Amino acid sequence: MSELKVPTMAEMMSAGENPEILFWVGCAGSFDDRAKKITKAIVKILNNCGVKFAVLGAEESCSGDPAKRAGNEFLFQMQAMMNIQVLDGYEVKKIVTGCPHCFNTLKNEYSELGGNYDVIHHTQLIQDLFESGKLKVEGGQFKGKKITFHDPCYLGRANDVYEAPRSVLQKLDAELVEMKRCRAKGLCCGAGGAQMFKEAEKGDKEINIERTEEALATSPTTIATGCPFCNTMMTDGVKNFNKENDVEVLDIAEMIATAADL
Repeated sequence: MSELKVPTMAEMMSAGENPEILFWVGCAGSFDDRAKKITKAIVKILNNCGVKFAVLGAEESCSGDPAKRAGNEFLFQMQAMMNIQVLDGYEVKKIVTGCPHCFNTLKNEYSELGGNYDVIHHTQLIQDLFESGKLKVEGGQFKGKKITFHDPCYLGRANDVYEAPRSVLQKLDAELVEMKRCRAKGLCCGAGGAQMFKEAEKGDKEINIERTEEALATSPTTIATGCPFCNTMMTDGVKNFNKENDVEVLDIAEMIATAADL
C-alpha cells in the first residue's frame, strides 16, 4: 500500500485529527493476495472522493467471526473485547468494512459486548458516494457488458442489504442479469460459517460449483461479488469449468475503481 495514502488511527490522533470513518480491512483484505486488490480498490475510492479515513493497521485483530461460527464463543469474546477496547480508545463512531463477515459481526454482535458503532459495508459507502455526487463513472470498460451479482449471505439474508450493490453496478451502464437464486433466495458460495478454513465434507458436488453453474447459466462477462470469501469460491468455480479466460470474478469496489480509472 506504499503508493497509496493510508493513514492509521494512531497517526491521525497524534496529529490531533479525527477521521470521519474507520476502514476495517479484515483478515482476508490484509493477508490474502487476491483480497488485497479489493482493499486497494476501496482505498483508491476513498482517496479519490476525499473521504477522511484511517485504518487501525497493526492494532486491528480478527473480528472473531470464524471463531464464533466454528463454535468457539470464548475465543470470539476474547477477540471482540480486545477490538472494542481499541475502537473505544480511539472513540470510533463509524466503520466501513470490505467483508460482509466483519460487517455482520461488528454491526450485530459487538453491541452485545458493549461495542456500539455505525457499521456499513463498502457497497453501501460507494452508493452513498454516488448519491452525494462525490463519485462519478461513465461506465468505463464495463459498458454494454453482462454482469451477474452473487449475494453474500452475511450482506443479503443476514442484513437485508440487496439494493446497494445493485444500484452501484447499474452505474457501470452494463446489463445486470440475475441468477435463478438471488436476493433473499440466494445460494451460499460455501465459505461462510468458518467453512472457508476446512476441507469440504463428503457429497456429490461442491456447493461453490453449484453456485458457479448458476452464475455461468446467465452467460456473464463478469461475476460481481461483495465479499473476499465469495470471490475465492466463485473464482475456484470458474476455474473448475475452465472459463477463467471468458469470465472475470471481481469485487464491486474493483469494478468501480477500474471504471473510474483510479
